[in-house]
Amino acid sequence: MKLHSIREARAAKVAEARTLLSAAETEKRSINPAEQSAFDKIKAEIQDLEGQEARAQFLEDAERRTAGVPVDRARAELEARVSVIDAINAQIENRALTGALAEFNAEQKRQGMQARGVLVPQSLFNETRAAQTTTTAAGIVPEDFRADQFVGLLRNSMVVQSLGARVLPGLRGDVVIPRQATASTAQWLAEGDALTDSGLTFNNITLKPKHVGAITELSRQLLQQANPSIEQLVRDDFINVVSLAVDKALIHGDGVKQPEGLLTAATGTGTLATLDWEALLTVLEGLALKNISPNHWLTHPEVATKLRTTLREAGLPGYLLDGGQMAGLPVAITRQLDKKAGTPATGRLIVGDFTEIFVGTWGSVDILANQFAEGPYSRGAVQVRILTTMDMVPRREEAFTVIEDIAL
Repeated sequence: MKLHSIREARAAKVAEARTLLSAAETEKRSINPAEQSAFDKIKAEIQDLEGQEARAQFLEDAERRTAGVPVDRARAELEARVSVIDAINAQIENRALTGALAEFNAEQKRQGMQARGVLVPQSLFNETRAAQTTTTAAGIVPEDFRADQFVGLLRNSMVVQSLGARVLPGLRGDVVIPRQATASTAQWLAEGDALTDSGLTFNNITLKPKHVGAITELSRQLLQQANPSIEQLVRDDFINVVSLAVDKALIHGDGVKQPEGLLTAATGTGTLATLDWEALLTVLEGLALKNISPNHWLTHPEVATKLRTTLREAGLPGYLLDGGQMAGLPVAITRQLDKKAGTPATGRLIVGDFTEIFVGTWGSVDILANQFAEGPYSRGAVQVRILTTMDMVPRREEAFTVIEDIAL
């Protein structure tokens, strides 16, 4: 019997004994032999229930103190057995989901996830494999699932995330993260002086679900294959379809339909109109004065070329960007950071602590297959829509400095 059931039964017996005694008290008499016998029986039952309660409580406490069995591996094994191709084919063939795919979707629906198509785990798009083979599936089964090392969807192509952004997976609804805005200050006092209140102040940063999706096309012949290499090919195609849009938004996002990108959110600005070593150090000094320790530069390929061909000091060896680093910090180069439009266009450079970025992901990836879309149908192909939900917010906007005046 469960602990709560034992307690309910004991409470009922106590109430029964109280009712028996109350009858005699109301009539202002002692209990008679029959009532005494009934009371003794109830008393014995209460004592027995108290013994059961003590034993059940002991077991619950012991179980609570027992180290739990990690469930990450079991979940990883389930997710690793899910096939993206099977998710598409089940919709094309209009059949019920089976196996690991059915189990995963049932679990997601129990957690409140809704989908127009079929849900597949985000982890399918995160794993790293040294090689693919058509003779074994070992390459797609993780040896050790590390939830603490989770890297979100699209890891291979997301420049911002590769620079250290923190990923918060499996979110539900809006996520509010408290943030300390000001700190207390210490004060030196003379004898009898009173301390001045310098209490902390707080505000919040919020991650809100924002949806990104794309439509791609797969041939029927491709979907009829059933080996790990083709499965990985389909996954990589989905990654490539969505990754550029996500990465672009993390930098240029307007904060309306898209996440608020770094160019919009960052509060620090700098200038490299005069491109020299002293100007670079001035930019870094501005971050140091805010107690920010930057970990990366981010720039466009044309800006990188300019930096690689600009001497640190006239007449002396050494360039501003040398060996992939500038002023001791690594430089990430991507076309995802656009030049600033104008006549002429100027180059952009972002520097900051990219670990101050939170990237949130909601739920799984929704895959909806449409075999009757007009164009793909005529070619014997299948149209596939991919949807995922994410958002990005810097924990501290002052952790980044944006420079937009580099002459090219």
